[in-house]
Amino acid sequence: MYSFDYERPSGVNEAASALGEDDKFLAGGQTLLPTLKLRLSQVDKLVDLGAIGELKGIAKSGSELTIGAMTTHVTVANSGDVKSAIPALGSLAAHIGDAQVRNRGTIGGSIANNDPAADYPAALVALGATVHTNKRSISAEDFFVDLFETALEDDELVTKVSFPIPEKAGYAKFPNPASRFALVGVFVAKTASGVRVAVTGAGPSVFRQSDMEAALGSNFAADAVSGIKTDASGLNSDIHASADYRSHLISVMAARAVTAAG
Repeated sequence: MYSFDYERPSGVNEAASALGEDDKFLAGGQTLLPTLKLRLSQVDKLVDLGAIGELKGIAKSGSELTIGAMTTHVTVANSGDVKSAIPALGSLAAHIGDAQVRNRGTIGGSIANNDPAADYPAALVALGATVHTNKRSISAEDFFVDLFETALEDDELVTKVSFPIPEKAGYAKFPNPASRFALVGVFVAKTASGVRVAVTGAGPSVFRQSDMEAALGSNFAADAVSGIKTDASGLNSDIHASADYRSHLISVMAARAVTAAG
């Protein structure tokens, strides 16, 4: 690991002003710290967000659920508000990585990193969530841009995520047996404005499956999506799974997600 400076601010404004050109915010550190240890990444300073209380917590108000950016996966998984409002989101969080990852990793850190195999992006896009930063509010579909790329500016940090509470929702993933990352994960949500289906793990970034959305809009049942095939030409292909196999998994996981939604 290369040497760097370290700062632990107590407020959002203080954190934003502390960040220099070659500095990084530190949330859960589940990706950043390993890359620093292996000298695959280098920073002048880490700005640790762990002491900022306003970035933590979960609140349910009316038809919306809000989760602070520094809220850990295990807190989301165990939250009574999450379980009552969007049980699928709690189940998703409960199956991220292992116990160590769930106790350190945060929702804000996960979405800001935008790993193509991460779970949360599918939930945000399917639920029509909004990402709030210290500067603005961004719809989930505009937030996730490409492989490890988001709409965040260099000095911008996620403060919270707000989720409209759906009529029903379900998530299913085929996990890599070693990392628990999703080879393919599908989040299905039936909302007041229609059905939304978001896929993670299969492509360079999360995407919606419009054919499945149309089918489920007419018939919200597993059989409605099990036969729909996703074009494999734009999907990931690597040592873990081919593009064709991922295409097949999308159909299987979508059907399971619908079944989980009930």
